[in-house]
Amino acid sequence: MGQRAKAFPGRRLRALPALALILGLLCPPSAGAQPTDRGPVTNLPLPRFVSLKSAEGNARRGPSLSHRIDWIYKRRALPLEVTAEYENWRRVRDRDGAGGWVHYSLLSGVRTVLIERDMVEMHARPSAESETLAMAEMGVVARLGACTPDWCRISAGGESGWVTKDTLWGVSPDEVRE
Repeated sequence: MGQRAKAFPGRRLRALPALALILGLLCPPSAGAQPTDRGPVTNLPLPRFVSLKSAEGNARRGPSLSHRIDWIYKRRALPLEVTAEYENWRRVRDRDGAGGWVHYSLLSGVRTVLIERDMVEMHARPSAESETLAMAEMGVVARLGACTPDWCRISAGGESGWVTKDTLWGVSPDEVRE
């Protein structure tokens, strides 16, 4: 979808067992995880969703400028999930599970979502029977508004409406927002 570009293709380096243990403690797995932990720097829930503030952002192998760049995100407002914190760095992952350490200044608390299905109907109300106001293509990044247990209000390209939550990436399945 053009949301990231591989920066330096090549062989993978293997972590030393002690380093792997430390990284495992700093970066717990987040697939399907619920926000039960708090970040040691911000005291915000982990995992949590944020968005890319700039049009380009480097995702590094570790939390410093001396670490190798694994990915370059090239899409402003792209939703990302923060899975760990270390000083001014946040470990993030995208919809595909790829990611790395990003400097906090490149991230925004503005919530966005990624449309995961093609031609998603945007409704006037959170009901499949309500009027369809617009259609959203797969890959569209939209601003996230209110959410019920099954629906979220989004806006993109001058249009806004309610879509089913299961068509979005960037919002937790049980998340409710006002």
